[in-house]
Amino acid sequence: MPAEPAEDRSLSPYTGRTRAHWEAAADSLLAAVAPYATDDQALYHLPGRHTSSAGRLSDGLEGYARTLLLAGFRRDEKVLERYARGLDAGTAGVWPRVEDRGQPLVEAASIALALRLTRPLLWDRLDDGVRQRAAAWLGDALTVEPWPCNWELFPVAVGGFLQEAGYEPDASRAAIDRGLERIEQWYRGDGWYTDGHGRKFDYYNGWAMHLYPVLHAWLADDARLLDLYAGRLEAHLGDYARLFGGDGAPMLQGRSLTYRFAATAPLWLGALTGRTPLSPGETRRLASGALRYFLDRGAVDREGLLTLGWHGPDESFAQHYSGPASPYWASKAFVALLLPPEHEVWTATEEPGPAERADAVTRIGPPNWLLQSTRSDGLVRLHNHGSEDVRYDPYYTRLAYSTVTRPSPSYDNSVIVGGEASRTGIVPLGAGDDWAASRHTVTDGVGAVCLVVARGAVEVRAHLVSGARPGTPVRVTGWAAQDGTRAELRPVQGLSATGEGVTGGGPTLFVALVRLTADPDPLPLTDLVSVRVTAPAGAEPGAWDLTVTWAAGGTAGFRFDGTGGIVPLDGGDLPGGP
Repeated sequence: MPAEPAEDRSLSPYTGRTRAHWEAAADSLLAAVAPYATDDQALYHLPGRHTSSAGRLSDGLEGYARTLLLAGFRRDEKVLERYARGLDAGTAGVWPRVEDRGQPLVEAASIALALRLTRPLLWDRLDDGVRQRAAAWLGDALTVEPWPCNWELFPVAVGGFLQEAGYEPDASRAAIDRGLERIEQWYRGDGWYTDGHGRKFDYYNGWAMHLYPVLHAWLADDARLLDLYAGRLEAHLGDYARLFGGDGAPMLQGRSLTYRFAATAPLWLGALTGRTPLSPGETRRLASGALRYFLDRGAVDREGLLTLGWHGPDESFAQHYSGPASPYWASKAFVALLLPPEHEVWTATEEPGPAERADAVTRIGPPNWLLQSTRSDGLVRLHNHGSEDVRYDPYYTRLAYSTVTRPSPSYDNSVIVGGEASRTGIVPLGAGDDWAASRHTVTDGVGAVCLVVARGAVEVRAHLVSGARPGTPVRVTGWAAQDGTRAELRPVQGLSATGEGVTGGGPTLFVALVRLTADPDPLPLTDLVSVRVTAPAGAEPGAWDLTVTWAAGGTAGFRFDGTGGIVPLDGGDLPGGP
């Protein structure tokens, strides 16, 4: 394996990483997969259980396409030669056809993007017969039906390359226009897309919904499209930078987390286009921190292969579409190498990220999230009051996530009513400078209205449970302590010391103080905040007023109106509602 360069703590005081480290990481990953190519180089059968629902042949294509994308960003002519041989064999009948909503459509996008990035080094050197076959194989992607989500952008990636290369220009243009038009229905403003219908907010915003349109516009030198999509990216990055912990970890929330440091792709993309609110030193610190975070924690095995998991191998992170080569969508991180060595993002001194500069509680509008970070330990916590997948998913629908913990099988960050911990049909009720709220369905006829108020590492969580029979057991859970953290839950209203209670004759309020911290000796929670709960006179049955008073100064008041809503009592409005 290629040797790792020496650290440079002068240029990169936080991570020690430079462009040479990114080059070395790319070279190491490409060298490690080479032995797993078939003799004709068309398929890469990486070791591991083939969990993908697409089958072994498609998994082999995935191995070729996703590592070709890495080679495309690296632009090493010698490495690209073996992918040229694979393109010849693959399009001569080895690869499965691109069909409606089939996995080969995903891989066609990676192949097309890599060919576009390396056209003088790969495509232009192929025999005309190979080019014709490859264009025909890719061309099927122009007219097939994608899944209605980020998949709509795969025909855009293919059409961008084929149009540039002079193949099927009309069909290519139509595919580009159609895909870009379809994602407009999912743009929610402030730089945020939902990944298809509903409220699916996660890293697909960065490594798909922004990456493909921005790269297409940049490669096409289309000033109008670049202004539109890079402008949205710039707005997104202001929020996005806050999702990284002081140790470099991205927020552990959402789907396809095994793509790991692909989460850095939008950071580099902002620098590439010059549309970012982040300084060059901050961009590199966040991105290099994430790369180092994973490589230092076993993301690659002894043979240098990316594993299916988060740190090391862990198949609980697999989706139904995950195969042995799926983690190589991490290749998207190496958009970094499109930035030349003399670019300021490589020459500037690293600067601290948001989680390292100051304590902060930040409202993230369209997802209706509240981000809570603490400088002393670098932890970032995400309070989720508006994002869910199409099904109950522990990585989507818990009340909170962090950069240092993962969802536990025992249902951390949940409201468990009568033994049922499900949280579906999440409806955002708004957010403010230090709070966020939502309601959701637990089970048929049973729901909960949930509120979090935060400052520093302290959280006040309140849950109004309605629709359950009197005497139904309720359990409120907080964080599951992991990786050297300390988790606390202290009851305030309706709960025992273990977080358990029962419903009354109507909507019942449960309140607790919660904290996740890595500080070794924090002050007691009750020294930092007090909470008063009262039943307002003349209000609807089940209405409650909640007043939070911080020891350091300041109060916040809220009314649970008993009908599924929350009203701030300080005169504030309800931004970010449904």
